[in-house]
Amino acid sequence: MKTEGYKSGEHYDEMFTPEGETRAHYLEFCETLKKNTAKKMHHLQFAANQTQRSMGMTFNVYHDNQGLEKILHLDIIPRIIPNEEWKKIEAGLKQRTNALNMFLQDIYNERRILNDGIIPSELILNSKDYLEPCVGLTPPKGIWCHITGTDLVKSKDGEYYILEDNLRCPSGVSYMLESREIIKRAYPKLFYKRGVMPVSDYPAKLLQMLQNLSNKAKPVVGVLTPGIYNSAYYEHSYLALQMGVELVSGVDLIVENKIVYMQTTQGLQQIDVLYRRIDDTFLDPLAFNPDSMLGVPGLFEAYKAGNIALANAPGTGVADDKAVYAYVPKIIKYYLNEEPILNNVPTYLCREENDRNYVLENIHELVVKETNAAGGYGMLIGPKATEEEHEKFRELIKNNPTNYIAQPTLSLSTVPTLTEDGIEGRHVDLRPYILYGKEIEVIPGALTRVALKKGSLVVNSSQGGGSKDTWVLY
Repeated sequence: MKTEGYKSGEHYDEMFTPEGETRAHYLEFCETLKKNTAKKMHHLQFAANQTQRSMGMTFNVYHDNQGLEKILHLDIIPRIIPNEEWKKIEAGLKQRTNALNMFLQDIYNERRILNDGIIPSELILNSKDYLEPCVGLTPPKGIWCHITGTDLVKSKDGEYYILEDNLRCPSGVSYMLESREIIKRAYPKLFYKRGVMPVSDYPAKLLQMLQNLSNKAKPVVGVLTPGIYNSAYYEHSYLALQMGVELVSGVDLIVENKIVYMQTTQGLQQIDVLYRRIDDTFLDPLAFNPDSMLGVPGLFEAYKAGNIALANAPGTGVADDKAVYAYVPKIIKYYLNEEPILNNVPTYLCREENDRNYVLENIHELVVKETNAAGGYGMLIGPKATEEEHEKFRELIKNNPTNYIAQPTLSLSTVPTLTEDGIEGRHVDLRPYILYGKEIEVIPGALTRVALKKGSLVVNSSQGGGSKDTWVLY
């Protein structure tokens, strides 16, 4: 398929240099691309779509009145990352995960970082995600963030920047795993010739990490799901199946004498570790939200008694806060006495007067985000918004400044993507997955999310984004 007319624009393009030369790590793929006709590429894309549907790789979109299940569109052209580039990502994510884990342990116990004035105490202690019941707790093995999905973007300078941390229930790893199987079949010879690092052992590594949280020789592990109506239910059932463990919901569990049991056809069976895919405050109506119908009454008491391990630990959500994100470079310096390997995107905290005034005056140039929103909701992309939308967000910021941050509009990198009109560049981000077990391990692959609409910077699936397989080379 021809690529001569491809325009990389002002952005960093992953496959082509500004002069139109193919980057070294894409050379062999580009040769394959040129040999394939447009008809062949669209046939491969159709086959990929059909495979996703037959596998049930669908998700629900909240706030979608049609109630339709959608596939996360998987583009047939992979994103390829050379090994030296990946090594820096890997080192930066290990450093960041280590520091954030130390931060969580500290703020729920000694609060040294707050007492030393590195982070304003009220920012943490007044956060809705700072859970008072967790104060004084140390989770099993001292690990809070067992599974992390950190979002990165590459800007026009060719450098990666951390966009946000997802430490409570990061999703999307099943799409990374299944996308690999689909794209591998599209380019079987090239895949093995190119030397792509495997991701298929993720379920085994996840299970090993979960088992490590228990002191039993053969702990019973389960995946706790909110149920079939959750947008990520496919992933919950997929991971339980791949690990060979039980998929349970709140109604399947019961707590007696601070021990958690599964209700089975043979009676009650004790469960030792839960990979929970339920938000913190819905875990236990006795400890958190009393209206929760999803959790298990008494689960938190069993957790405090050391009779069950939960991954991720309750209370990790406070480190997800986009206002806390702005302090992560200081968190790394405070606990590790190191400079960050991967930089944050410059961030303005609307809670601070100078930052707020700057944001209000320059809102047309900035991306404004709610500190506790996710999935692309509660966000304004200034350069793409109308004056009416600018004014609406100015009022929101003035009325509740602590609820908003702002960042410059980054020029996200592009990757060639198959469209009805041929191959065109589309903006992408990168979500690698980090497991914290006996040591911190970054899985050598990632979910690459794609803004499918031309010129769009919004990659979230709930906002119409798609995905790509991510090849990390040996």
